[in-house]
Amino acid sequence: QVQLVESGGGLVQAGGSLRLSCAASGRTFSTYHMGWFRQAPGKEREFVAAISRNGLSTWYADSVKGRFTISRDNAKNLVYLRMNSLKPEDTAFYYCAAGSGWSVLRTSDYDYWGQGTQVTVSS
Repeated sequence: QVQLVESGGGLVQAGGSLRLSCAASGRTFSTYHMGWFRQAPGKEREFVAAISRNGLSTWYADSVKGRFTISRDNAKNLVYLRMNSLKPEDTAFYYCAAGSGWSVLRTSDYDYWGQGTQVTVSS
């Protein structure tokens, strides 16, 4: 069982930056690949970024590539999402997720989810 708690969301102007954090419970954090997803009102939850168990591989949605960076600290059971050059269309609830399989792009690839944190980007 893994419990995930996100933090770091908030209100920021377009062009600004935020860093989201996700704290995981349990001693098996390094056995999960980790992902960030987001969901805007009236839209489906969508993939944002993912990172492999050892942190050496990362994946990004085309919409955030070059602006967002995912990283993890297995010693501290933390995963981060650094978001730069934020746009109003990045406004959404952001979720952290942990997966035990080998695929990373779909919501069904993840076993555990956090409660989410709101990110609002004003124009």
